[in-house]
Amino acid sequence: MDRKSVGGKVSSDIFKVVLTAMFIAVTVAISRFFIIPIPMTHGNINLCDAGIFISALLLGPRVGGVVGGASGFLLDLISGYGQYMWFSLIVHGAEGLIVGLIAGKHADRKWTKLIAVSVGIVIMVIGYFVADSVLYNLYAGYVGIGTNLIQGAVGALIAYLVTPRLRKRI
Repeated sequence: MDRKSVGGKVSSDIFKVVLTAMFIAVTVAISRFFIIPIPMTHGNINLCDAGIFISALLLGPRVGGVVGGASGFLLDLISGYGQYMWFSLIVHGAEGLIVGLIAGKHADRKWTKLIAVSVGIVIMVIGYFVADSVLYNLYAGYVGIGTNLIQGAVGALIAYLVTPRLRKRI
C-alpha cells in the first residue's frame, strides 16, 4: 500500500465520522425544534425518523444505526423524555441499521427505498408499542401506534424528497 492510498482511506474515514456527527446534530436540532407532545402516551411526535432514514439511505447501516441511536437518545434526554432515552437508543438504532441494510447499495432505487423505510417504520412502531406498554400500560402502547405511524410516514416522505438531492452532494 502506498502512502496516497493510506491517506485516502484515512480522509474517507474522517469524512464519514464528520458526516455522522453532523447528521446526529442536525437530526437532534430539527427534531427538538419540531416536537409535538402526546399526553396519552407521555411521548411526542418529532422529525427524528427523517434524519435516521436519510443517513441510513445515504451512508449505510452502520451510520444509520449510530445516527438513529444517538439522535433518539439525545433528543429524549434534552427534551424531558428521559424515561424513553434507553428505548430510543435501541429502537431508533435498530431502525437506522435495518433501513441501511435493506437499502444497501441500491438505496437510489425507488422500491428498495420504499421497502427499507417501511420496514424501519414497522420496527419503530413495534419498539415504541413495547416501550409505552412497559413504561405505562397496554392502552398507552395501543394509542402510540397511530402517532408513531404518522411520525414514521412523515420521516419517510421527507427522506424520499431530500435523499436524491443530498446524494448528489455527498
